Amino acid sequence: MDWVFEADDKSGRKIHLSKERWEHINHEHPEVAPHIEDIKDALSKPLQIIKPEYDENIRYYYRYFKERQSPYLLVIVKYLNNHGFIITAYFVRDMK
Repeated sequence: MDWVFEADDKSGRKIHLSKERWEHINHEHPEVAPHIEDIKDALSKPLQIIKPEYDENIRYYYRYFKERQSPYLLVIVKYLNNHGFIITAYFVRDMK
């Protein structure tokens, strides 16, 4: 599979962003397109990581941007066999 990037999360696990998921993000959330480096930073230096109740393999990584109306960049990652795969990324007003 072709990766746009591979990064280490805060705990050192590998996370990948596939070309297919990057195309999804650019199509569904075009405001995130200029923030690819911020996505990497959200993984390595998150403001907060939240584990939703509905899936133990999913993590929400947040990064804060004071100047935005929706100030939190949310990067959703699914872990399989201790490797992470970005599902999507978009800006939100509040952390879940």
